[in-house]
Amino acid sequence: MAVLRTPDERFVDLFEWSFEPHYASTKDGLRVHYVDEGPRDGRVVLLMHGEPTWSYLYRKMIAPLAASGMRVIAPDLIGFGRSDKLDARADYTYQRHVDWMANVLEGLDLQEITLFCQDWGGLIGLRLVAELGERFARVVASNTFLPTGDTKLPDAFFEWQKFSQTVPALPIAQIIAKGCARPIDEGALRAYEAPFPEERYKEGARQFPLLVPSRPDDPASAANRSAWEVLGRWDKPWLTLFSDKDPITAGADKLLHALIPGTMGQDHRTIRGAGHFIQEDAGPELADEITRFMG
Repeated sequence: MAVLRTPDERFVDLFEWSFEPHYASTKDGLRVHYVDEGPRDGRVVLLMHGEPTWSYLYRKMIAPLAASGMRVIAPDLIGFGRSDKLDARADYTYQRHVDWMANVLEGLDLQEITLFCQDWGGLIGLRLVAELGERFARVVASNTFLPTGDTKLPDAFFEWQKFSQTVPALPIAQIIAKGCARPIDEGALRAYEAPFPEERYKEGARQFPLLVPSRPDDPASAANRSAWEVLGRWDKPWLTLFSDKDPITAGADKLLHALIPGTMGQDHRTIRGAGHFIQEDAGPELADEITRFMG
């Protein structure tokens, strides 16, 4: 695998971003960046981002969670943020993404994890919950799901998929701004572009929409069905915090409530006035909800 690494100077003086970088390695030698804030003996909160963002998406949540005494871990998926990027799109697969993040959790030996996941952070994170369940204490799912391809995805997803594959240059900042329901600072939009100095650095972002299982015979469908067999018995606490303005995942929270035992009796919330990138629109509110959920 040919590896690209975004120059460090791209991450200097980013808007509202002052967290020190930390790095882990996957078993195949890729470098994964992660934020590690709060006391090392605090309860672990794992914040997993999706497409086409990076851990910067959690900048409004990291500090308040750490101030509450939690150890906050926010990794950048391979292909995003300060993590390594692959030059060939075919080198990005769903299974590899799961394996890379499993390597990070095992390498850091994280235990009793509270997972917060959104978008592809859920498609990967919920697989980790199913496959490394002993490491997880609770789950907070937001604007995400774990598709198997057995039911049709919303039209909004296929519109996004087509756009992502046909647009000449993938407009990262434009995608994020369109996925927010509230105004976003120009400095933040520039920070979302920082990991991608050239178009060839965006191959991971280009590939993600094609990796979502959208048909029953998708390469990831069987593994996701196996994950659902585990999640269908999951009785540890599970909270949903979905927004009210996300056309791609609307209604998925109700399906999670119906399928996962751990959702019963939880104080699920709908975050009003927030879009797909709910962390950008309502980060402090989400941090408060996670703190409340963790007691």
